[in-house]
Amino acid sequence: MSSPSRKKKLVLGTLFVLLVLLLCNSCLAAPYEYSYKLLDNPNGNKEYRLTVSISESLYEYYSSQDHNLYNYDFSKFVTPDALQPIADDLWTIYKTQEDFANGVLMIVHQIPYVVSDPQKFSVETLAENEGDCDLFTIIAASIMKAGGLDVVMLLLEEQEHMLLGVNLPDSPQDARTEVSYYTYDGKKYYCAETTGGLWKTGWRVGEAPDIVDGATAKIIPLRNYERTAPAQVSSSYSIRDPSQIVLAVSTGFAISSSSVEISGSLSPSLAGQNVTLYVSSMGSPLTKLTTVETDANGHYSHIWYSPPGGIHTITANWSGDEEYTGSDSTTFQLIVVPYEGLMVGGLLLIFVLVLVIVSVLTRGAHEQQDTFQEWDFADYPDYS
Repeated sequence: MSSPSRKKKLVLGTLFVLLVLLLCNSCLAAPYEYSYKLLDNPNGNKEYRLTVSISESLYEYYSSQDHNLYNYDFSKFVTPDALQPIADDLWTIYKTQEDFANGVLMIVHQIPYVVSDPQKFSVETLAENEGDCDLFTIIAASIMKAGGLDVVMLLLEEQEHMLLGVNLPDSPQDARTEVSYYTYDGKKYYCAETTGGLWKTGWRVGEAPDIVDGATAKIIPLRNYERTAPAQVSSSYSIRDPSQIVLAVSTGFAISSSSVEISGSLSPSLAGQNVTLYVSSMGSPLTKLTTVETDANGHYSHIWYSPPGGIHTITANWSGDEEYTGSDSTTFQLIVVPYEGLMVGGLLLIFVLVLVIVSVLTRGAHEQQDTFQEWDFADYPDYS
């Protein structure tokens, strides 16, 4: 039997764990945010600063996806929709596809080079702010694809190197060396080296390091890239104000056959904004539940019909816009008991109650029998 002090320690320990979980669930994760310098063209003097923010929920979503590489399928890590805001902002300062492509190279040239394995999605590399040639190529391919450019990935297996190939309407005009390209499907794809670290004077489209000269490249077209992302990064040339998104769930405990309302509000109160609802069940990878739109007051609502049994963690995210940074809500835990489990639990409870009743009755009968056995018939001579 446990001593009173041991029971007290157990209770205090349990309360401590619950308090830690409560505090963790109420924490607001700060977004990953980095700024990149840009020139209006490779030979220009006007400088811009583009700030890109990635929410914790979007980073966690891509981190939990399958990272295995099957048959050179690098294109599955290309995510144009997730990086669309970056492409949109780049097109506001560039007029030609060549300038746009060189702007993308300026961005990836500012990410610190660190050898990485395995492959990662664009959002992961941007959030972690480090990568190598294949990760930089995946980012560049994502932004250029989002910007409407025709690109392929060029894998130099013998040289253990990867770079991008960009198809342009005309031969690159700003290349400072002899133009380098590969031909695929009857089109020229000009080399775009994504490493180097020099954003202002680094490699431009059409230029290539000596390692590429005469090297055979395995050309990987973008066939299996991600068409639709659960949410997007946010980017802007200006300093943006913070935003806040609130999440509420109608109940913390439900039966799987019932429905649960997920609602909340966005501050500032913007209408027509997409709010992404994420859910993680029993430690499973974060997945997108749905996307809902805010009303005129910035409110959103979704009915989750018959959620499956288990413990679910729900999070809401808004990606942000040109004026406001994106934000994640606090998380909410929902416990859903399967109907079958409830029936089994009820039957088990009835069974336990029957056992208790039988045990009590049996114990009473044994005590009565023991009382009869304790009588001393010698004290009753008439019956001897």
